[in-house]
Amino acid sequence: MSEPVRPSRYESQKRRDWRAFGEYLINHRPPLSLSRCSGAHVLEFLRHVDRSGKTRVHVATCPFFGCPNPPAPCPCPLRQAWGSLDSLVGRLRAAYEESGGPRESNPFATRAVRLYLRGIRDAQARARGISYKGKKKKSKKDKVAMELDEKTERPPELMQEETQDMRPFQAFSGQFGMGMFGQIMASDTVLYGVGIGTYRL
Repeated sequence: MSEPVRPSRYESQKRRDWRAFGEYLINHRPPLSLSRCSGAHVLEFLRHVDRSGKTRVHVATCPFFGCPNPPAPCPCPLRQAWGSLDSLVGRLRAAYEESGGPRESNPFATRAVRLYLRGIRDAQARARGISYKGKKKKSKKDKVAMELDEKTERPPELMQEETQDMRPFQAFSGQFGMGMFGQIMASDTVLYGVGIGTYRL
């Protein structure tokens, strides 16, 4: 017999989070059913979880406010880090739909929950001196431009020869440059034609 496949770390954590949320619904006064759960109840659960965090979040009056690496301990409260709360909501959102909850009424995907998480992120960024800004995704236009640059890249020695041969055409470069194909462009980007190719100087 083959051994049963162990769930991944993500799946195990998702199950634990879902059980914890289920206990919250049972212990709620009055008890709540999953079908009656709303974004407001999710926020109440997140505030409850936040109190058991282990991340020091400096208050505005703390001398280490905005300091990512404080040199000494301080009495500021411990909270859940924004990243932990964001991951928790993501796992619960997935678990809700896996448990049969309709996507269109998922309480973990409401606007109120997104705004709450954004507020936590911004407040902790100021208090802890940490930037949560991710890398800016390149647009489709930027990717196409990079691909064109790669395709038109020329060997240095060939570029030198072409540049010397085409010096007369660079006389057009003033405020604007005119290529052989009648394209008006900035003076630092002069295009010229060699055979059937178009190359950048």
